[in-house]
Amino acid sequence: MLRRPARAACAVLATAALGLTALQGTAGAASPTPAPVAAARAAASAAPENLGVAAAAPALIEALQRDLGLTAGQARTRIAAEARAGALAGALAQALGGGWAGSWLEGPDAAPAVATTRAADLAVIRAAGARPVLVDRPLAALDGALAALDRAAGRGPAGRADALAAPVRYVDVAANTVVVQATDRAAAERLVAGAGVDRAAVRVETVAEAPRPLYDLRGGDAYYIDSSSRCSIGFPITRGTTQGFVSAGHCGRAGSSTTGANRAAQGSFQASVFPGNDMSWVATNSSWTATPYVNSASGAVTGSVLQQVGASVCRSGSTTGWHCGTIQQHNTSVTYAEGTVSGVTRTNVCAEPGDSGGSFISGTQAQGVTSGGTGNCSQGGTTYFQPVNPILQGYGLTLKTDGQGPGPGPGPGNPGGTWAAGTVYQAGATVTYGSTSYRCLQGHQAQVGWEPPNAPALWQAV
Repeated sequence: MLRRPARAACAVLATAALGLTALQGTAGAASPTPAPVAAARAAASAAPENLGVAAAAPALIEALQRDLGLTAGQARTRIAAEARAGALAGALAQALGGGWAGSWLEGPDAAPAVATTRAADLAVIRAAGARPVLVDRPLAALDGALAALDRAAGRGPAGRADALAAPVRYVDVAANTVVVQATDRAAAERLVAGAGVDRAAVRVETVAEAPRPLYDLRGGDAYYIDSSSRCSIGFPITRGTTQGFVSAGHCGRAGSSTTGANRAAQGSFQASVFPGNDMSWVATNSSWTATPYVNSASGAVTGSVLQQVGASVCRSGSTTGWHCGTIQQHNTSVTYAEGTVSGVTRTNVCAEPGDSGGSFISGTQAQGVTSGGTGNCSQGGTTYFQPVNPILQGYGLTLKTDGQGPGPGPGPGNPGGTWAAGTVYQAGATVTYGSTSYRCLQGHQAQVGWEPPNAPALWQAV
């Protein structure tokens, strides 16, 4: 974790309740017809406008230029390409069903690649505009194996000791395997054996350093906890008439007071979870106003659509400012000295103490809050973030955005149905809006202007 001082604890994410699935392909399953191709292309075409990518902050564009070696034009082009690829992958995930084995982006142009366990799906993926990859294991099986490893990490003193020596575990979708990173290879092998997963589906990597916490109302601004340690604001939020912000759980406990970067009284932690998750939220007093900005006077947050592996992502923190990189893996598990974190996202963005809790953003879409990592911003490193949507959902919070939806709404009045602004929807969720049913393509918090018929990058009629 990246909190100042470093005596504070690290960040953790909630583990999805995934059952252990046999690690095998589904080559004999029926293939979808080409019918999803048009829907996938339509979703991808609408995505840049739907998701407000043109509003990306100048500071974020500058950081992408510096860290990814892009021109300003290339940075904006890449953000738009990532938005299109995310919508396309969401549509294909629904179409491929049990054969789905994940997606990622490749190269400087963020070209989409989609994996499946069925050869018959390859033509559908290619026709939709992605590079098809045939693999042995569906994503559900790899997720199940990761969950089994996490359970083994919590089995008594021996399991916890091995997990501390094998602290990072994630699904590498491009390699179609589960990766265990360890400072002690023997401990990693014991953990894998204790989990009872297929050893052929696991790759053990030896690393020199274990992650640590990085401790130290715009996202990325500094705040102080109980007049001592320092962290960074994640994203401003509202809860009814209350204003505040989300941050990392290891930054403070419920009841801890906060002061702003100017040392003025600010508010207090209302709830905090760490370990198990790394999430918290602070309610501020009437002197503080939530804004849709991340450490910049221009370029607002427009939503919380989670981007896929390979997408560019930038972090703002009170110690090191803006730094960028790419998303390496979602659903990563990290064991810190304080406990195991599951469900965090692994990136190659650097961070340092004091950056904890700060904003991770992709284009104009809020991604999560800084948890912990290795390395520093002089030599580079790895940083993990707690996705923001589980924080919003868990505490009933509404992300502060600029209020600009993807375009004109479907018409006056409420046509009825189950869709509701403020709800966090996961990919695959179904709702009704009026007399039509829709399936969610990409996880996000719904907002006015993003009604299903008005946001084809997020919703598909079924």
